[in-house]
Amino acid sequence: MAVRGRRTKVLPSEVIKVCPERGDDLATHPKKMSDFEVVPNLQQSSSSVSKSRRKAHFPAGSNEKENLISWIPENIRKKECTYFVESSRTSDSGRIVCECGYLREQHLEDAAKPPIFLGKEWDPSRHIQEMPTDAFGDIRFTGLGQKTGKYVRVSSDTPPRVIYHLMTQHWGLDAPNLLISVTGGAKNFIMKPRLKNIFRQGLVKVAQTTGAWIITGGSHAGVMKQVGEAVRDFILSCSHKEGEIVTIGIATWGTVYNRESLICPMGGFPAEYVLDEENQGSLSCLDSNHSHFILVDDGTHGRYGVEIALRTRLEKFISEQTKVKGGVAIKIPIVCVVLEGGPGTLDTIYNAITNGTPCVIVEGSGRVADVIAQVANLPVSKITIALIQKKLSVFFHDTYELFTESKLVEWTKKIQDIVRSRQLLTIFREGKYGQQDVDVAILQALFKASRNQDHFGRENWDHQLKLAVAWNRVDIARSEIFTDDHEWKPTDLHPVMAAALISNKPEFVKLFLEQGVRLKEFVTWDTLVYLYDNMAPSCLFHSKLQKVLLEEREHTAGSKMPRIQLHHVSQVLRELLGCSTQPLYPKPKHTERPRLSIPVPHIKLNVQGSSLRSLYKRSAGRVVFTMDPVRDLLIWAVVQNRKELAEIIWAQSQDCMAAALACSKILKELAKEEEDTDTTDDMLALAEQYEQKAIGVFTDCYRKDEERAQKLLTRVSEAWGKTTCLQLALEAKNMNFVSHGGVQAFLTKVWWGKMCVDNGLWRVIACMLFFPLLYSSLITFREKRLQPAGCLTRLRAFFTAPVVIFLMNILSYFTFLLLFAYVLMVDFQPSPSWREYLVYFWLFSLVCEETRQLLYDPDGFGAVKMASLYFKDFWNKLDVCAILVFITGLACRLIPSTLYPGRIILSLAFTIFCLRLMHIFTVSKTLGPKIIIVKRMMKDVFFFLFLLAVWVVSFGVAKQAILIHNEERVEWLFRGVVYHSYLTIFGQIPSYIDGVNFNIDQCSPNGTDPYKPKCPETNEDNKKPIFPEWLTVILLCLYLLFTNILLLNLLIAMFNYTFQQVQEHTDQIWKFQRHDLIEEYHGRPPAPPPFILLNHLQILVRRCLLRRPATHHKQLKEKLEKNEEAALLSWEMYLKENYLQHQQCQEKQNTEQKIRDIAERVDVLAELLDLDRVKRTGLVEQRLVSLEDQVHQTAQALRWIMQALQGNGFGSGEDVPPMGSSKPSETKEVDLEGKAEESRPPYHVLARNLLYPGSHTLRFPVPDEKVPWEVDFPLYNPPAYSADHKDMAVQDPFSPSLESLLKINYNTMDGLIDRQSFHGLYAVQDGLPLWRRNLDGSIIRKSLKKMLEVLVAQYPLSDVWALPGGSLEPGETLPLKLKWILRREFWPQFQNLLKQGTEVHKGYLDDPRNTDNAWVETVAVSVHFDNQNDVEMKRLNSFLQGCDPELCIRWQVLDKRIPLHANHKELLHKVSTLLGAYY
Repeated sequence: MAVRGRRTKVLPSEVIKVCPERGDDLATHPKKMSDFEVVPNLQQSSSSVSKSRRKAHFPAGSNEKENLISWIPENIRKKECTYFVESSRTSDSGRIVCECGYLREQHLEDAAKPPIFLGKEWDPSRHIQEMPTDAFGDIRFTGLGQKTGKYVRVSSDTPPRVIYHLMTQHWGLDAPNLLISVTGGAKNFIMKPRLKNIFRQGLVKVAQTTGAWIITGGSHAGVMKQVGEAVRDFILSCSHKEGEIVTIGIATWGTVYNRESLICPMGGFPAEYVLDEENQGSLSCLDSNHSHFILVDDGTHGRYGVEIALRTRLEKFISEQTKVKGGVAIKIPIVCVVLEGGPGTLDTIYNAITNGTPCVIVEGSGRVADVIAQVANLPVSKITIALIQKKLSVFFHDTYELFTESKLVEWTKKIQDIVRSRQLLTIFREGKYGQQDVDVAILQALFKASRNQDHFGRENWDHQLKLAVAWNRVDIARSEIFTDDHEWKPTDLHPVMAAALISNKPEFVKLFLEQGVRLKEFVTWDTLVYLYDNMAPSCLFHSKLQKVLLEEREHTAGSKMPRIQLHHVSQVLRELLGCSTQPLYPKPKHTERPRLSIPVPHIKLNVQGSSLRSLYKRSAGRVVFTMDPVRDLLIWAVVQNRKELAEIIWAQSQDCMAAALACSKILKELAKEEEDTDTTDDMLALAEQYEQKAIGVFTDCYRKDEERAQKLLTRVSEAWGKTTCLQLALEAKNMNFVSHGGVQAFLTKVWWGKMCVDNGLWRVIACMLFFPLLYSSLITFREKRLQPAGCLTRLRAFFTAPVVIFLMNILSYFTFLLLFAYVLMVDFQPSPSWREYLVYFWLFSLVCEETRQLLYDPDGFGAVKMASLYFKDFWNKLDVCAILVFITGLACRLIPSTLYPGRIILSLAFTIFCLRLMHIFTVSKTLGPKIIIVKRMMKDVFFFLFLLAVWVVSFGVAKQAILIHNEERVEWLFRGVVYHSYLTIFGQIPSYIDGVNFNIDQCSPNGTDPYKPKCPETNEDNKKPIFPEWLTVILLCLYLLFTNILLLNLLIAMFNYTFQQVQEHTDQIWKFQRHDLIEEYHGRPPAPPPFILLNHLQILVRRCLLRRPATHHKQLKEKLEKNEEAALLSWEMYLKENYLQHQQCQEKQNTEQKIRDIAERVDVLAELLDLDRVKRTGLVEQRLVSLEDQVHQTAQALRWIMQALQGNGFGSGEDVPPMGSSKPSETKEVDLEGKAEESRPPYHVLARNLLYPGSHTLRFPVPDEKVPWEVDFPLYNPPAYSADHKDMAVQDPFSPSLESLLKINYNTMDGLIDRQSFHGLYAVQDGLPLWRRNLDGSIIRKSLKKMLEVLVAQYPLSDVWALPGGSLEPGETLPLKLKWILRREFWPQFQNLLKQGTEVHKGYLDDPRNTDNAWVETVAVSVHFDNQNDVEMKRLNSFLQGCDPELCIRWQVLDKRIPLHANHKELLHKVSTLLGAYY
């Protein structure tokens, strides 16, 4: 029996609420994150390791083992039988077993003792107890290599949240983006080889691309074996990183063969498991290709199916979890994939469909899968018991005799309910989807289910797009989401754009850009901060940012780590780009952000994930945008070494050449600090690629217009820190770019100043020596205004040219050195001569020039930074060294007592000044690279000396100790150990080392003579050496062998390698170092020393007295006007597009690419031919089936003719059987998403659910054809059931006894309760009312135009929305739930509105709670307002309230997909039909 229905009146389009009441089971609602807090010892888990470093199989370290060993026994239990009751069954070996299936010795000791309670019947609830599990750890399959997985034995009552916590925290699994539950036949079955390959490849592809978990039964048989082999084949064919697929087997512990080897109370690390199929008997072995095993224990042995309940609960729990990644949150979707299968598989499919889980049925796999696939395209009314019986006889021919009549009825009812939910059912047909497209079928099934779910507004499309991004399936997004069915606004894509960026999914970024996302609108200040805040912790740039934050915290003495801001990013970027750039993101003053504020319209998005929602869901106002969004995103991608993403963003950049050179510089600097060698190589390769991009764009620009291309080199780029392309290339040491012909032409132009570059050097020297030649035609200038011979500016233009300044400085320097040498060798008097004073004055001018170079700061870097830049140059260091040595010598020279030491020091200074001459050779293409060779060889010599010192010291000490006894003079010790040993390398071998040429007169016997070395050990008689000559000779030979032959040849080889390395790039090196010389003399004052002091005086007056700042010359750094700069950048961007198109054409013309394209086309062609064969085969089969149907219909017609003739008539027209068509029927593909084909809607659908609401009691299955009472149904035997309600105030005082039933007055007023039906009198049988009516008529569907809005409410503890209303209690005028949303003072006015409304329904309502003896009847009243300005509507809105904070009320546009109860939608359909509105 069921609870009675009550007649109620309902408000505007209102009905009785059919959703669960407040007391319903909470398990049907989504879990909250706080549920995890119930797990004991959650904080002591090993989850402290960051998720970014987790892997599917992390090595079981000591800490991880200890945490696992302590956590699992405390939280996970097993089950064991505690009382032995002898069973009538025996074991496989014929021994006595308990009712639980285990032998007596397999029980606990107390289990076999006499009972301490009455009764001998075995009761699982009493005799099976839980205790800490004793089987967990790592499982290794013996004989199968190093295959290691995780396993645990759990109780069948274990909460799913504990198992999920174990998998994600202790096993190190990342939460899945998709859950694939594979079910089907548990025994081995045969699949067609082609279908098997398609299924295997498609399953692993969808798992690998989406990051899914695959859940199976875990045994080495049936569909589980197919899944395991698919994963195995994929892992063997892929790399280690790509081959990690999480495959979880959930099996019954009591049916696992060899499970004793898994028992280890302290954990098995690993436990060795033997896969023995030959001896397993009725048990089953675990599949070796699964990565994780959950073994469900209910305390019994040999009973299959124990794991089904826990697996269902676990899958449901996982599907209710929300995964947040990249700022976008999605509920983990689940899909069920079915292969073959029997009765258990049918139950699994039915439960999945009932719970809203989409199912993919693989047609051709056999049995249940083929039965459902055969009838899936038929209308539900055509799926009859006879049809199902026919299909079962075909696909279950071996076990067809076991199907009883009641079982056929049950199967028919379940299959009808499955097919009725067409939106959740997808049939994979080999010929329809094509080869290797199971993955597409699975993902399309999820999208189809999501598309047919009830959603408000555009939430459905958002959800699908977030799924596609999470799965990284851009192909699905293109084909299923970005279609003509929905128009996307660019702002709608901003949250998923951020998610795609963070998750490094370049294909999606490219897709969103194609769909109209504008980076200038997407990249705001907050977005950029958010992106940097979500960088991968393993990224080097992230660690550098953390160091900056740590330094700031220490500087401010704060205890809390500051949040990442863009000025922190700018600080790190300036270190990478070099100090020639200004900060890209200046530090804001107070809370202001120094960026352009632009008013934007209100952006309304409904996005899961609080971080992105708060980022993009703003109130109308002002949003702060960055100056160059493309630059900002490019930097963010490059510092993380994301190659594909950076290329897509670079293609959008405007200042592309500067961007490419800056990226090259950043990557090279990061590569220097990166510890991982593979990452370093990737960074350097990517840096080279960006250099080539810059060269490619500049080449196209230079070919088009040389002058504009050279402007790009010197243009000040505001976006890149007010630097230039040329400066960025020099900072990054991009020799290929700097050595480009266009760059060198520009440098040559700068070098020659305003003169033409084709002037010969001899002409310049002639004009230097005799300047009146300038007014002849000997020297030509580029500018026309300098051509007249009488122009005075020709003189200035000539002497300010860098080449002339360089030559004049060389001449001045040689003069200085000649004068200096003359003073040192000829004219060095105690009292300085005028020539010596001239040298000092000359040196003072050199000191002034070096000081000017040190303090010259046009970019405002500061004295400290300029000093560091100055001393970074080797030649500047040499200049400072020479000057300091000269000053030291001068100080000594001016003191009479140190005159001679002063001359010595000045001589050394002269030597250093002479070395400085090498700098002038850099202008020579021949000698310039040789200077680089000398520098690098000096480094080689430096490291070589360390090796040489080892041999020199070792031989010298040994020789000194053998030959000479107790030499106490330090200078002679040094001579003997180092000096003599070093000279030995060059052939100066000591004469006494072998005792042959020993002469005692050449040494001092006692070491008293300061000018002679001490004599070796000698004989006192004849004064002959007594040291072992053979030993010293051997040591000398070995020493000479290693030093002269080995080490010196090593040094020569090092020199040769350096020479060859530099020689290969001689041209590039010369062109690169040429810039430094040109830049130096371009900014140098024109007068040579010592006349340069006049220029210094001029600079001093200008800077100190006139306060004019230092400025760059326009030829090397030029700031353009805005219009000119915009035109130049547009021109550059246009040529960049040409460059990218040219690159694509070159890639297509590449031989390897052509071969690859041809191979792909051949594969596609072979696939099409194969598919054509399959389709042809299927067409023949379909025609044969059609032919059989026609023959059967013809036989029926002939039988009818015979009967008619025998009866002397043709019979009535109603008896004529249907005639078949003469033509073969063609296969019709029915869209499973389409509308039902029934001529009338089915009735009592909800009232025939197999489970009563909120109960585990099963209804009697009633197929559609048995619903009418006129149809004979002898098997019909429904159970007696009455629902238990917690709210006693809203139900009748009722008990199921006959006496209480007889007290009820039916078909009349029973006290305050109205028990009359709107349909008239109803029958009463055995004290219970009986429903014996059918519904007539069908819903008329019209093409409607007007749009309606309906008031809907979502009550607490309910997932769906409902029309306001509820049960009308005795004595009440309004339903209780209606009073919840209306203020008390409005109740009387609302009753008047109901009286004025239109009654749209009165009577029976299809409801899951309906039974034969209790049903729901309701009244639905529509109160219609013509427009929103209606007075009554405004009054109604003003009195709407919510008595519960969880109660939601809203006006919603009427649409068939809004998430309402099904029977509420039927009422709304009636209202829309009545008012002629859209539905």
